[in-house]
Amino acid sequence: MAGEEETKQELNVVGMVGLIVFYLIIFFAGILSHKILKRGRKEVQKSQVASNTEDMMLAGRDINYFVGVFTMTATWVGGGYINGTAESVIKNGLVWTQAPIGYSISLFLGGLFFAEKMRTKKFVTMLDPLQEKYGKPLGGLFYIPAFSGEILWSASILAALGTSLRVICGINDTASIIASAAIAMTYTLFGGLYSVAFTDVFQLICIFFGLIFAIPFMSSNINVDTPLRSSNLTMFLDQDQDYSKFFGKLEKSDVGVWIDYAIMLIFGGIPWQAYFQRVLSARNVSVAKTLSFIAAFGCFSAAIPSIVIGLITMNTDWPGTDYARKLVKDDYKLAVPLTLLHLTPPAVAFIGLGAVSAAVMSSTDSSILGVSTMFTRNVFVNVFRPSASDKTTVWFLRGTVIVNTVIAMLIAIFVKTVYGLYLICSDLVFILLFPHLVMVVHQPKRTNKYGMVAGFSIALLLRVLSGEPVLKYNAILKFPGYVEPSYDQYGDYSYGRQRFPFRNLIMVLNFLITISVTYLSQKFFAKFPKWQHLDCLEAVKDQETEKRERLKNEIEGEQCL
Repeated sequence: MAGEEETKQELNVVGMVGLIVFYLIIFFAGILSHKILKRGRKEVQKSQVASNTEDMMLAGRDINYFVGVFTMTATWVGGGYINGTAESVIKNGLVWTQAPIGYSISLFLGGLFFAEKMRTKKFVTMLDPLQEKYGKPLGGLFYIPAFSGEILWSASILAALGTSLRVICGINDTASIIASAAIAMTYTLFGGLYSVAFTDVFQLICIFFGLIFAIPFMSSNINVDTPLRSSNLTMFLDQDQDYSKFFGKLEKSDVGVWIDYAIMLIFGGIPWQAYFQRVLSARNVSVAKTLSFIAAFGCFSAAIPSIVIGLITMNTDWPGTDYARKLVKDDYKLAVPLTLLHLTPPAVAFIGLGAVSAAVMSSTDSSILGVSTMFTRNVFVNVFRPSASDKTTVWFLRGTVIVNTVIAMLIAIFVKTVYGLYLICSDLVFILLFPHLVMVVHQPKRTNKYGMVAGFSIALLLRVLSGEPVLKYNAILKFPGYVEPSYDQYGDYSYGRQRFPFRNLIMVLNFLITISVTYLSQKFFAKFPKWQHLDCLEAVKDQETEKRERLKNEIEGEQCL
């Protein structure tokens, strides 16, 4: 069928040249910014970092308000954010487009409850407090969900760029993914967070200007019905429209699903190294908190152009455009590039393409650097090579950046979904990592190694047994309201899905199991001291050490007074 065939595009030479120029600007800006920013640092900031490795990871802890707000916002506003938001509006309606508001709230809460504590203690990565509490080997286990989330995030936004470049410039998906990732990887290798933060300023400006500039041209196209309507949409005239397809519909049976995703996005958006890397690199606590609050507003604002583009797409007579056919389900993820290509002049389309490309690189470099930083510090150095020299660590970090970039590229090339990967990014970090990060930062006395192992293991097992349609396997553990596998209206196989808010249940169970097992283990060893030789995880020893540290700090505090 024509609607199912992939549109073949000839290579657009002008667009290709413009894209190369844009990439070169980003590349050289990333390379030069490292030297410029590092040279301009004050002596007081140079004392904030202990090594060249830490300097590369945290940009000398010298990120100010201006650069901090831009780099924090640009990190979240990726290609998956832009393309995925428009796709979700068209496919499910505004009520189901939860990521923009969810992640915006998570940034605000991160600044409110975590930024001050983390920056005050001068941690280098998000996993540092976990390793400080649970020990380096056990704390290093949290790298698994953190790695999964960051890599899936990077892969989803690279895949979004591949579809955009194919539609607008006729460039092969694979080639565009490799080229974009390679450029972001190269300047990250040279400058670390210096380069990433500086290029984020330029990239975020491109994102806002490119999409906002294109919208008036889209809405004034003769094939777009204006004023834009939220009901009786042109794209769905042949379908029953008994409710606003733009706003969407929330069935009573799906309330549990909506709540599950909403809470997951809000709290699952906090434990990300890409976020904490900016918090920990801030010049001081005030900067760390402020950039979180302002970036929350910027993150939400950046979704508005994508939502408007989704509405324009739904009010467009697509058979009357150069596209010459109706949009089908597989076209929804191409909404942004399709509207740029068919509803705007070529020059405007290329400006919009620059916005999408900027969004991809601004998030890709942040995620890759974040996940590489955690592996280098929390796994390689803390677990396997505590005596590694500064020079060795720097080169290992660069090698890890290369490896992680390749992994993200391979996933982007072979897994072709945008919003699905975008949502699953917060899944594992929400269920496995978030409860323990809260505990070690706010209630360290109520958790120990036994509680952590029990909570983490059981939560992971329950999540795996609950199934995941995006990863294409059905649930073994079926909660109330489970929808069995079936074939949808398009004749495609639909995997089974949970309607019960099971992610929140598993997350809460992780909390409760951790606290309960910790309490029981503490009481057991306190009541039966002769059994302390069975304390294989040395939780009792850790507890005594923590008591001595608290007593020492209290004495030092009194002496200062």
